Amino acid sequence: MATAKKSGSGVLEKAVSRRRSSKHKEVPIVMDTKAVFTALYDVCEENAAFFSGATKGQSGDAAQRLVDAMTIIQEHARSLEPVISGFAAIYHHFDFDPHVPANGYRSLVKVVRCCLLHIIHKGRYISSNRRSIFFRASHNASEMEAYCSALCQLRALLYLAQRLLHDNSHGNLFFQEESGLSQSFLREYASMHKGCFYGRCVGFQFTPAIRPCLQSIAISLVAFGDNYKKHQSGIVEAGDIAPYGVAASSFLTSGKYAIDPELRGQEYERITQNLDVHFWKTFWNVTETEVLSSLVSLTATTVKVNRALSVPPVAFDLPLAADPTRTVTLCPPAAHLGPGPVQMRLISHELREGQDSEKLLALCRSEGGPITISLGLKTKRSPPSPWLVLHFHGGGFVAQTSKSHEPYLRSWSHDLNAPVLSVDYSLAPEAPFPRALEECFYAYCWAIKNHNLLGWTGERVCLAGDSAGGNLCVTVSMRAAAHGVRMPDGIVAAYPATLLTVYASPSRLLSLMDPLLPLSVLSRCLSAYAGTDPQVEKQVEKVSTLSMVKRDASLLLRDFKQGASNWIHSLLDRGSADAVRKSVSEASLTSPHVDPPVPHEGSEYSLEKGTLRSQTCQDLGTHTNSTASNVQKNANHLSTTTANHNSIPDITMTPESKPEDVSFYLCKEVDPSMSEIFSSVAIPPPGGEEDPERPCEFPEGFEPLRSEQLAEMNVQSSPIVRNPYMSPLLAPDNMLKGLPPVHIVACHLDPMLDDSVMFAKRLQNIGQPVTLCVVDDLPHGFLSLSQLSRETREAANVCMERIKDVFTMKDPPPEMRKHRKLEQTNPKPSATKRDHTRLSEVTALEEEEGLSVTGGASVVEEAGLTGFYTPTNAEAEKILA
Repeated sequence: MATAKKSGSGVLEKAVSRRRSSKHKEVPIVMDTKAVFTALYDVCEENAAFFSGATKGQSGDAAQRLVDAMTIIQEHARSLEPVISGFAAIYHHFDFDPHVPANGYRSLVKVVRCCLLHIIHKGRYISSNRRSIFFRASHNASEMEAYCSALCQLRALLYLAQRLLHDNSHGNLFFQEESGLSQSFLREYASMHKGCFYGRCVGFQFTPAIRPCLQSIAISLVAFGDNYKKHQSGIVEAGDIAPYGVAASSFLTSGKYAIDPELRGQEYERITQNLDVHFWKTFWNVTETEVLSSLVSLTATTVKVNRALSVPPVAFDLPLAADPTRTVTLCPPAAHLGPGPVQMRLISHELREGQDSEKLLALCRSEGGPITISLGLKTKRSPPSPWLVLHFHGGGFVAQTSKSHEPYLRSWSHDLNAPVLSVDYSLAPEAPFPRALEECFYAYCWAIKNHNLLGWTGERVCLAGDSAGGNLCVTVSMRAAAHGVRMPDGIVAAYPATLLTVYASPSRLLSLMDPLLPLSVLSRCLSAYAGTDPQVEKQVEKVSTLSMVKRDASLLLRDFKQGASNWIHSLLDRGSADAVRKSVSEASLTSPHVDPPVPHEGSEYSLEKGTLRSQTCQDLGTHTNSTASNVQKNANHLSTTTANHNSIPDITMTPESKPEDVSFYLCKEVDPSMSEIFSSVAIPPPGGEEDPERPCEFPEGFEPLRSEQLAEMNVQSSPIVRNPYMSPLLAPDNMLKGLPPVHIVACHLDPMLDDSVMFAKRLQNIGQPVTLCVVDDLPHGFLSLSQLSRETREAANVCMERIKDVFTMKDPPPEMRKHRKLEQTNPKPSATKRDHTRLSEVTALEEEEGLSVTGGASVVEEAGLTGFYTPTNAEAEKILA
């Protein structure tokens, strides 16, 4: 066995030597796939042989568990090796271009390799410490079993990816139907075990600096969910932030989830599968409480202007871009809720002229605390800036405000020396599509009209947003082009959601393991935004502030008296009944059509917002051909009308997108030699007789681990999600050709990576200026985590530099320009059986830090928290070398 160990290390040492020799030449960091599997087989065989002969005794059961885990890992690895090598030979055909090697197939292979390296590292640790009197066989057996389960589920995902490769057209990452394979993926997600990815293995695929944060989020989430049911009556209408008692009780009960990873994973899976969108709205909005937001402000960049604004719903005129002598009248947003003010936040590092004007002060709204602005007779006012950043925040269209995103917005204002105007658009499910888009477009036009109030000269404006906000950046620009008003000078979209359908793609398979973006949560958010939330409305009892304080105090005292041991036992005995939450969805959107809709808004506003919202939902879901009289009638309620009564297209009057109008639907000619290579990797559906109620999706002899309870995946298909203003990836080419330069910053391990890649390819194919930067080892939503690590700060700076490019560029870029080193999936395409692992400068820094196999994890293992210090790919390679 010693010889085999030496041989395996020697093979991997050669691979690492090649990687290190390339460090100074700044070429891609690659590692031989064969070396990884060889090292894995060696370490598993050696440990299995050792523990098979272990003396039967107190640790006999743990030794057998280790043997079983090592054996199953080898079985999975032997099946995975040819699949990984096959994908490595073809996945470069799905890249945006040779300079940006990124797509969902690459991400899946990277995650599998990362899991293998973690197993190798853990196996080496066991080999080095198994004879020590301090060696905990049971703990290490649990660790190996967790990664064994993760590897099994990853194997299932690769099988589904092979199915996608078989069924999709060449070069396309999305399966373009909601039935068939996409439906199969939803069915498999609902039943597959996911707890292993939220316990000991949480965040194993991400950079080590971010894993403590992800583990803390997981612990906080399950503790919050545990106490959520106790405070049902304290949740106020419209899904506002929960009382402090929930967070306080969660803090007291979080200890059991920190010391028991299996319990944490089990509860995390239950919560993500069963709790409704109002729970997620409440949990995500906890960061906006006064206590937490004040703590964040202490470490954020200081600004002189931080004003919350409420712009009244007043119509105004803007000149047309093509003919400034003509104007267009902008009416306030009205969908679902009727006309209402638009909330914004103005952030400026310097106090500039106009930002303390009486007209702007009249628009300020109180947030219950002191207003942040520097005033005084001797206060120096800087001249207006030529730049303005108009920001749309993320949050799945259902949660958060500009307050949650203040830290990086303050930094942007300081680094760009420009004011930032962030829009607090209305959130779903109370205000579904197209309300948020209407408010963001109104805010954009209002900013152009009132630039003198914002400390801006009106010269250059850049739209910036993350996730849902990235979607709104694109759709606001599309609407500006459709209405003929001035276009923004550029768009910077971070990990945008460009396709809000349930189409399957390789990167979306990652939602099975993503701790921040599980598919069940994502589907609830998208259903809420589409207005198709199937949950039944329930009235929630409102209570007074005094009664809430009394109830919360009694709950805190009761939980405190129980003690830690009682909490654990009471949790195990506690029922898992779902919490009842209020839902304001008053109508489901149904239509017999499967193409993008041509709906229209109601013709009469009601004073009752609920009635108006219901009518809007019904009208949006109806696909009819309106007569000329109906069009003229609906024109009274379009969000814009021209002064000379020319017809301007509305969001809900968008023409249908035909397949020939969408360039990525067109299947390109495939080289016969390449077709043979693809067919060797892709697999058709398994043959044989199938159960019509549960078709077989995996080869004979393999079955992934199944969950004890099915996820509630009530995804109702609606034509609204294929509206180009909701899913810009499905917009016809002629709607995208008017967009300004688009800069996309995506994450290699993000379930929405394929949204970014395919949207960038679409823009490139029609000749639109677009850049794509893909950062590695960071999760979806890294902008909100920008203060937690060096990697997230650098990624946030990439977005800031893209904004600066918009402001300083004289002419639009003719083609995609490479970014600097933080593009961690950088330079040229990889060769067969080789893959990218990490950016060279990040790897060099980690190599300087080093890691000891014997002592690197032993201290935290005693606390059962080894997930905090799981090694990176580069660290594992160095250990094995």
